[in-house]
Amino acid sequence: MKTLALAFGILVAAASARAQVSVEVRMEQVEFVSKEAMPISVRIVNHSGQTLHFGKDPDWLVFSIEAADGHVVNQLANVPVEGEFDLPSSKVAIKKVDVAPYFNLNRFGRYVLHATVKMKDWQVEISNEKPALFEITPGTRMWEQTFGLPPADGESHAKPELRKYILQQVNYTHQMKLYLRITDPLESEVIKVLPIGPMVSFSRPDTMLDQHSNLHLIYQCGARLYNYSVVAPDGTLLIRQAFDVTSTRPHLRVDERGHLGVVDGARRLTSEDVPPNPDPLAPAPAPAPAPPNESKPPKA
Repeated sequence: MKTLALAFGILVAAASARAQVSVEVRMEQVEFVSKEAMPISVRIVNHSGQTLHFGKDPDWLVFSIEAADGHVVNQLANVPVEGEFDLPSSKVAIKKVDVAPYFNLNRFGRYVLHATVKMKDWQVEISNEKPALFEITPGTRMWEQTFGLPPADGESHAKPELRKYILQQVNYTHQMKLYLRITDPLESEVIKVLPIGPMVSFSRPDTMLDQHSNLHLIYQCGARLYNYSVVAPDGTLLIRQAFDVTSTRPHLRVDERGHLGVVDGARRLTSEDVPPNPDPLAPAPAPAPAPPNESKPPKA
């Protein structure tokens, strides 16, 4: 009877705590490719009538993921959640983390994410009641290229480190997107998975590598709109620009000085440009002139 009473007391305490403190998980998207960043927001609401303190213990907020078929996903490491803070009553706190690097999410399928707040002073644990559902989706390989990294200073004769660029087309429920995956040559190690942007189904990206092994790519992302992106070998997005189709379509070209870029079409300034524009409403710069056609004889 004592054991039963103790268990009942714990259940009552947990139910009372959940009525005073609630936990909710919000995700910016619900479909991902394997190894893609998975940013989530954990929303904690305090209705306890007192100020609560969080973050003193390193495991005050923990996560778990299970597949739709019930198997628990292997956790590679604890998700770091840094910073102590006080949460007054009737206030909301939001903690943002990327959980993808800390779980083995290599299998395709649907998953459920749980976030649990441990309140040691109350000796209770509170998890999100509404399930946070997401899906790991396979992509279609469109293009790949193995390349060597530029040598570091003073190592001009060293054997280059090899990596591979892989473009993947992913057909989500409401939108088709283009991803870039950067791996080692055998694809056993993933350096970075980068979402490039939405695309139309019939688009075939035009790709070229410059002298620094940066990947330049341009592809159609709308009825008359193209996305031009430049990505460094470590996955850093260096350039993102939009180009409209005019009497000509934008495409990649190396000019007479050896510079790789976009010719034809017309640049459109947007709020999503990288680097950002100081004034998105300013007139777009004129596209670079096409290099001269060397097959034509020079004028007299």
